[in-house]
Amino acid sequence: MTKQQNLKLRRQARKGAGITGSYLVLILVALLCAGPFLWLLSTSFKSNENIYALNFLPQHPSLAAYANVFKLLNIGRMLWNSVIIAGGGVLGNLILATLCAYPLAKMDFYGKKLVNNALLATMIIPAAAGLIVNYVTIQKLQLGGSFWGVILPNSVNVFSIIMLRQAYLAVPKELLDSARIDGAGELKVWWSILLPQIRPSMLTVVIMDFVNKWNMFLWPLLVLDVEQYPVATGMQYISQSFEYKFINVAAGTVLSVLPVLILFVIFQKQYINNTGGAVKG
Repeated sequence: MTKQQNLKLRRQARKGAGITGSYLVLILVALLCAGPFLWLLSTSFKSNENIYALNFLPQHPSLAAYANVFKLLNIGRMLWNSVIIAGGGVLGNLILATLCAYPLAKMDFYGKKLVNNALLATMIIPAAAGLIVNYVTIQKLQLGGSFWGVILPNSVNVFSIIMLRQAYLAVPKELLDSARIDGAGELKVWWSILLPQIRPSMLTVVIMDFVNKWNMFLWPLLVLDVEQYPVATGMQYISQSFEYKFINVAAGTVLSVLPVLILFVIFQKQYINNTGGAVKG
């Protein structure tokens, strides 16, 4: 074996060792991040075991905790309430954000820069600052105890507008000009040209907004009646009725997280590609 071949093998060995080490570090970080949820999942399958024992896997796996959740809580109703709130909120946010971001990205009008700066400025305002105003408004509109009272105040997200605006800016102006020359109006340009181009960003907005609205706790607690609570609020509110058996709480939490995990698994490719492209940009 020549000296050049020997050096090449050494370089390949170092490269392989570096890749292996990187994967080991990433696996360790992933386990640390997913560790709390994995422990919660394991706990939900335990029966009368000590949940703080060192053994991670349940010694006698059981579905009793999940049966108790359905027995003690109307978990099906809570999940359906969450679907209504999250689904309605995401749909409203997607429609309003795509419409609002279009003129901010592709039209010239007086005060455009001021509007953009104002939107960015609102992102530093804590969400709790608007609770009193929103609550008074909802009560004046007589929407208390209604799903609309939860959906409307959260029907558009500033971050979604900014994200979709950046996606619009990436679409070539010449593409829009050619459509206008062919006689297409602004609504036609938006619907037929722009929306298909920004579909990955729209899916990212859907995923992020769905997770946010699915996990809403405080606002539904203030506006809705007990039987209308979504799963996040219901689990916190009624957890005391469990006689505080944490195994049941763990099972209920796993059930509440499953829809979010399913949604992410379905759209994870588009989400990762879009966020990766945003980082590169």
